[in-house]
Amino acid sequence: MSATETLLIELGTEELPPKALKTLGLAFRDGIVAGLAQRGLEHTAVQWFATPRRLAVLIEQVSLQAPDREQEIQGPPADKARDEQGNWTPAAVGFARKQGLEPDALSVVETPKGPRLCLRNTQRGANLGDSFNEIIHDSIRDLPIPKRMRWGASRVEFVRPVHWVVAMLGSESQFGEVLGLPTGNTTRGHRFHSHGIITLNRPEEYQAKLAEAKVIANFTERQAMVREQVEVEASALKAQAVIDPALLDEVTGLVEWPVALTGNFEARFLNVPAEALISSMKEHQKYFHVVDAEGALLPHFITLCNIESSDPAQVIAGNERVIRPRLSDAAFFFETDKKHSLHSRVDGLRSIVFQQKLGTLYDKAQRVSTLAGQLAERLGSSAADAQRAGLLCKADLGTQLVLEFADLQGTAGAYYARHDGESSDVAAALEEHYWPRYAGDRLPQGLTAAALGMADRLDTLVGIFGIGQPPTGSRDPFALRRASLAVLRILVEKELELDLRDCLALAVSGYAQGTLAEGTAEQVLDYMLERFRAWYEEADIPPEVFKAVSANKPSRPLDIQRRVLAVHAFSQLPEAAALAAANKRVSNILDKLEQGFTFGEVNTSLLHDPAEQLLAQRLTELGSTSESHLGAGAYREALSCLAALQGPVDAFFDQVMVNTEDSALRCNRLNLLHALRERFLRVADISQLAVPRSG
Repeated sequence: MSATETLLIELGTEELPPKALKTLGLAFRDGIVAGLAQRGLEHTAVQWFATPRRLAVLIEQVSLQAPDREQEIQGPPADKARDEQGNWTPAAVGFARKQGLEPDALSVVETPKGPRLCLRNTQRGANLGDSFNEIIHDSIRDLPIPKRMRWGASRVEFVRPVHWVVAMLGSESQFGEVLGLPTGNTTRGHRFHSHGIITLNRPEEYQAKLAEAKVIANFTERQAMVREQVEVEASALKAQAVIDPALLDEVTGLVEWPVALTGNFEARFLNVPAEALISSMKEHQKYFHVVDAEGALLPHFITLCNIESSDPAQVIAGNERVIRPRLSDAAFFFETDKKHSLHSRVDGLRSIVFQQKLGTLYDKAQRVSTLAGQLAERLGSSAADAQRAGLLCKADLGTQLVLEFADLQGTAGAYYARHDGESSDVAAALEEHYWPRYAGDRLPQGLTAAALGMADRLDTLVGIFGIGQPPTGSRDPFALRRASLAVLRILVEKELELDLRDCLALAVSGYAQGTLAEGTAEQVLDYMLERFRAWYEEADIPPEVFKAVSANKPSRPLDIQRRVLAVHAFSQLPEAAALAAANKRVSNILDKLEQGFTFGEVNTSLLHDPAEQLLAQRLTELGSTSESHLGAGAYREALSCLAALQGPVDAFFDQVMVNTEDSALRCNRLNLLHALRERFLRVADISQLAVPRSG
């Protein structure tokens, strides 16, 4: 085993973007590890570090020298290496020259495809010291930085200006330049609590020496400290801190030496929607808010400082002075907005363009209102409430509160609707129709909200597709993929028995004739149902299961879900593989028939062979039972019942000749096979589950 050393790399920078810090730290680690692996350099434990002023990686027991590798490069077939006179052919000469050799230096090796010319040599293993600088540069190049910057007169580019670079293999630290700076063994501590450079004699000193200089370099350790301190501060208030994971990541990326402090604001601000106050504290000031046992917002906040102040009261007072104007603005906007009803704001939507070819938000609100009412009626809910909610659903976009806090759209509308005296269903729908906002988010609770949420998204889907602007590659400006999945989730998870084809036809009818292209509804239907593929992939359901179900072109998402789960369960049965293969064989036989062939009923008097008699008998018996299961929507039970056909089907194909010369017998046997296939097709085309034969 080659000698090993501990490796340390650190990039010392100006303050890095906090929201991206964790991603950058992990990517830097992965890049260094990949560079070592690419060169065959083994190692043990890997640690990554990220603070506002540094990205670093420490790796233990890294091999200084990769083992030599025996290399075999195969060339043209040996029988084509020489011509009839025994001279080397151009193919052999060309291969040899490419390797820097004469043909006589080549050998012949046996391969699965016959003897071939071959070059065998020993490739020297990579040396870590020689490769170190290149590994660092490659990792920096591959960091996910959308926009790099330059500083000073340098042509060097990085996410922020770089001031020092540590690169150490054990005690050695001279490995050329990185980002225009010489590598070394000196780092820096906390910007305010530490002064001067910190010299590292060994990489193993890194964390301890930085901790002495008031820097907790390990991102995960620092994040745990932030969480613990916030929870302690909340406990002192006899309250609970609400710790949003994204905010926790961001705050961890803002501090090197976290110190939590608690501040307060006037209780009068609690009359403002809590969401507005939380948005002010979280988005603008990076504060954690606290709630009581019932989840009600309390007039306190917890902030993280990057210093240990000798006078923390002054720091708290400064934070309280900063947040007060933000909360005052929210209170002013809320009170001002309430002077005008939501309904009075609908007309103002005429001046806001939804899409140039599809009209304004006012036009969209009219369409959504009608469509929501139609969907609600089909769901057995109040069409009037859904229509009213549809009319008002975008009205809060013109309020000052939403103009200031864009993430409150829908939420603000619900508050104003309640103030205006709208029904509870209407008010709730104004907020909940935006749910789910992202993957895994909650669904709208009531049927009115569900109808409105689907109507809003379906109107957008048919509109954008209808004017020829569907998503392409990574470009999806109207978030149609997310909209499609949201509609599917609402229909499936809320168990709503709606036909998506029917819903899309209603959505298309809301547009003036000629606005949308012909066939828009079917195009959108295909697009939406295709989203199911990713859905089932995440659930570890093989793609052929969905393919089997989609062969029947179903358009009720809840029904599709039930069929997919049933077929997936069926595919796990021991009889499934044989029945899938048999159905594939049946499909191949029937698909080869001339187009004029007409299937009919099975004539029992023409069933001469015992195997075909048994199949017909069992198909009748089990078919009756499976049909009763299908009537109850019990697809799994129907397929489980039909699994008992495996024996009779196998016997039929073993003992009966389908394409017999007797035309009457042949037609009757084809009718029997057609009846077999149709029985399974009542659920899905299970022939899609058949495993293709290998080569």
